Formats: sequence, C-alpha cells, structure tokens
Amino acid sequence: MNVTFQPFAPMGTVDAPPSKSDVHRAIICAALSGGVCTIAPVALSNDIRATIACVEALGAVTKIENNILTVDGEGMFSRERAVLDCGESGSTLRFMVPVAAAGGVAATFAGSGRLPERPIGIYTEALPKAGVTCRTKGGLPLEISGRLRSGDFLIPGDVSSQFISGLLFALPLLRGDSRILLTTPIQSAGYINMTIRTMAKFGIEISILDNGWYIRGGQHYVPSDYRTDGDWSQAAFFMVAGAIGGDVTVRGVNIDSAQGDKRIAAVLRDFGAEVIQEGGSVRVRKQPMRATEIDASQIPDLVPVLAVCACFAEGVTRVTNAARLRIKESDRLRTTAALLSSLGGNVRELPDGLEITGVKSLAGGSADGCNDHRIVMSAAVCAAGAAGEITCSDAMSINKSYPDFYADYAKIGGIFQK
Repeated sequence: MNVTFQPFAPMGTVDAPPSKSDVHRAIICAALSGGVCTIAPVALSNDIRATIACVEALGAVTKIENNILTVDGEGMFSRERAVLDCGESGSTLRFMVPVAAAGGVAATFAGSGRLPERPIGIYTEALPKAGVTCRTKGGLPLEISGRLRSGDFLIPGDVSSQFISGLLFALPLLRGDSRILLTTPIQSAGYINMTIRTMAKFGIEISILDNGWYIRGGQHYVPSDYRTDGDWSQAAFFMVAGAIGGDVTVRGVNIDSAQGDKRIAAVLRDFGAEVIQEGGSVRVRKQPMRATEIDASQIPDLVPVLAVCACFAEGVTRVTNAARLRIKESDRLRTTAALLSSLGGNVRELPDGLEITGVKSLAGGSADGCNDHRIVMSAAVCAAGAAGEITCSDAMSINKSYPDFYADYAKIGGIFQK
C-alpha cells in the first residue's frame, strides 16, 4: 500500500509512544520473575507482539487491557520444546536465544522479512562452547538444544548490542558466575545500559568491568510493576519535523532515560534548531540550520531522520560509524540515500555513512519505503520541507514499531492519504 504526504508546516504537540526498546526488556524480565507483573503503558507494535508470543511459547501467560500488559511468569520454562516466531524483530530473536538456552528448552527460532538473513553468528560461535547445540544453515530457522552453562563469553561490541543484552538476561539464572568480555569497542552502549537498568528494577545486579560485565549466578528476578519510558527514537521524527519547518513539542520523554537516542536533542542543537527542554517535554522550533558532523556509533536508529534534517542544513553534513545500518530491516545507508535522492536531495553513500549536502527544499516525488518502518516515517518528515507531494510505498510497515504514527503525525498538521 502507498501513502501520499502533502507539504505542511508542522505545528502542535504530540505525546511520545511507549519505548519499544524498554517494553521488550520489561516483558522478558517480567516473564523471568516467575510471578505476576504489570507493564504500562504498552503499544502493541508487531515487534512487541513477537516478544509477547515468544515468552508465551516458553510458558508465560499474558493479557493486555487499556495499554496495561500483565505478565504471569509462573509457567516460564515449563515446556521442554518450543517454536519461537520472532516475526521481523531482531531484538526479540537476539534477546530470546540465550534466555531459552538458560531454561534448557529445545527451541526453534523462526522469523520473516529480512530477519532470517540478519547475523546470528555470534551465538552460533559462543553458545556451543557453553553447552548449547546450535543448528542452522546460516540464518533462520535456528534450532538450539542443551542448557546454557556459566563462564566467560567473548563477544564483539561492534556488531549489535542486542547479543550482549540477550546474554545479560540469561546469565544471572545460571548456577555459576559469568563474564561478558568485549573483543572490540562497544557500540550502542545506551541500549546495554537500558538492559542493566531494567534488570535492576526486577532485582538483578550486574557489575561493570573495564572491558565488559560480571554477572553473579544464582540470582532471581523479582516480580515488579513497571512503568515504561517514552520513546526517544520515535519522538525524533516529530522533533526533526519541527526543526525543518515549524514548532513542535513532544511530551513524555524522560531526560534521565537510559535510551541513547535522547541525544537527538543535542544533535538538533548542533544543527542550529531551537531546542527547549522542560520537564518531560522537548520543544523544537525552526531556525536557520548549518551542517554538522554526526558520529552514529551510539545512535544508529536516528540516522535516517537525521539525514532528512541534514538536507535542510547549509553545507555538507557527514554521518560516520554507521556501517551496521546495512543489516537492519533494509540496508539503511543505501535506502536512506535512495529516499532522499529520489525527492531531490543531494546525498552520497559512503562505506560506513552518508554525506549530505543541504538544499533549499526537497522537490517531492515518489520513494520506495523498502518495507522499512524508519524509511517510511522519514519520508513523512520530508514533507515538512518539500515543495510537492511525496508518495511512498509500504505504508503499513510502520506497524513494526509505531502503529499510531499516522494518527500522531496528523496531530502536528501532517496531511496524508493511504
């Protein structure tokens, strides 16, 4: 399905949706607690549905009502065998593999979209050394059997922090102590900090080492009622719209959040936009913008929408340390460059980033959404600075992470037709 966005001047206020990253983590901790927990608020994106389905496949019971998710983990690991369908969610897959292994479940992991092609080699190398048999032809389906043993896990930090988070969830459940030791510098450290912070709210302690983490075995997750953060990654789309063409306030974003993408506020200031943070809200108003340098190593999810912002900044903006974007829902360096180029932007794709030369406005036109939620939402933001309408394919790919995006887009004046 296509969606057409009309040029508009963004004005108004929108509430950030619940953080998808936060909700993933809370669901897993709640299921591992062995008791009844509530998580609120929760938005049922496709990725969150996948994590719910996976903990249910392992024996947990859930229900959702009025955006409150109740998780009963009493039956967790009560099944000897399970099929875990992770949909298109890389977080779900990489979090749940060690979790299932810690419970000794013979599990088959399946997925759809581009997920079967995304890397899992870190686990197929590390887990067999710790008692888990892995069977795969290079991607999904992945079959595991055996019970995970404690010990030292040597993990590269520059592929995906999700592998580290997955081990962090699982290792406290084991009898012995463990260490996760980095073999390369860490990227997306904010997501690991978020994992540790969420685990702490469920009673789990993780110690930070100079080159990794120490995890004491024999710990127990404690049932807890959990309040989720607003999502800085999704709020970024509206903040950039304000910077490009108007005056937008996003409420419900916590400045003390562990989310690395809260850096969006600082990057928009670097561009020259007016950014006012008060309490749990961020107001962004259009000002003349200038090019800047963006190190994306800790904020990869922001790259598509920051590239949109760069199109309206005078000079040449360079995005670096973003090679991992090539293994997302699409090759996001290529698809971001293609999106902006098709609409009249001046973008050059680099091996590990992008080079964007500012233009006075985007012309509009047709774009390929590449079945990637962040590409489609970035196309919507382009309309805040476009001379003509923008038609984008794969309109409903936004359901992967942000099913209410179009409704919230309309709250700041966005005009669209599906």
